[in-house]
Amino acid sequence: MIGPVLFVSIFAIEGLLRMGYDSLAMYVSELSLGPHGWVQILNFIVFGLLLLAFAQGVAAGFPEVSRAGSALLTIIAFGYLLSGPFVMDAAGTPRNLMTIHGTVHGILGGVVFSLMPVSCLVFLRGFRREPTWRSLQWWTLAAGATITMAVVVLTIATKIAPAEIAFNGWLGLIQRMAIVPYMVWLFVFALTLRRKIAATGR
Repeated sequence: MIGPVLFVSIFAIEGLLRMGYDSLAMYVSELSLGPHGWVQILNFIVFGLLLLAFAQGVAAGFPEVSRAGSALLTIIAFGYLLSGPFVMDAAGTPRNLMTIHGTVHGILGGVVFSLMPVSCLVFLRGFRREPTWRSLQWWTLAAGATITMAVVVLTIATKIAPAEIAFNGWLGLIQRMAIVPYMVWLFVFALTLRRKIAATGR
C-alpha cells in the first residue's frame, strides 16, 4: 500500500519543484537526470523492492488468485527496480549515440508498460473465478482498459513521426495516464489483501 502512494507522490512533488521540468511533456524517468536525479533513482529502487515483496506475498499467501499474475508482478517489480540505476539518456538522443544504460532503461520501460495492463487482465480472470475476490474485478477491468489505451497512444506518439509531432507536448501526461491508474489499482489490491489477511488471520 505504501509503495504506490510513495512512488506517485515523489515524482509528482519532484515534477513541481524541479526547475525547467514540464510534467505534461516530460517522462517520469527524466527526473533521474541532473544533480537531483538521485531522488527519482531511489524512488524507482524503493518502489521496485516494495512491489517485489508484494508479489511474493500474493504468491505465497493467496495462490488461488493468480500464479501467473504474481509472476508478472515480479517481472514488473524488477523492471522498476532496475530502471533506477539504468538511467535513461536525455530525451531526443539519437539511437546511435545512446549509452548502454539508456538502452537498457528503454528496454525495461517497454517491458514494464507492456506487462502492466496484461497483469491487470490476468488478475481479472482470477478475481472473477474466486467469489471472495470479485469485488476487485471492476477496479481491475477499469485499470486494465485505461492503461491499455494510454500505452497504445504513447506507443503511437513515440513511434510514428506525424503523431510524435502532434503529441510531443503531452507525452508526460500520456505516460502518467498509464502509471497512475496502475498505482491506484495496486493500492486497492493491497488494501483488499490486507483486509483479507486481517479477517482470516493468515
